[in-house]
Amino acid sequence: MRRFFALCAASSIALSVLAVTSTAQAAPYHLIKWSGTEFCQVWDNGIPTKPMPANYKAVSKPVPTVDAALAVKAGLMKKGVCKI
Repeated sequence: MRRFFALCAASSIALSVLAVTSTAQAAPYHLIKWSGTEFCQVWDNGIPTKPMPANYKAVSKPVPTVDAALAVKAGLMKKGVCKI
């Protein structure tokens, strides 16, 4: 019985580590722009839901890090695409 519980514990730890590492690798970021407000926001594609409310538009290609997304946002602000 102890072996069974040890096996269950080891497999659950392994699965949780695998889930964390795969989520971290497959989470590119992009900028979304809310309609009517000109507000641009960094959005994490790793979040399993869509932004609420649904009145937004993606204004950038996916980038690998938050820092890269913020750099894209700064460039779009200089061009006047994003105001905030």
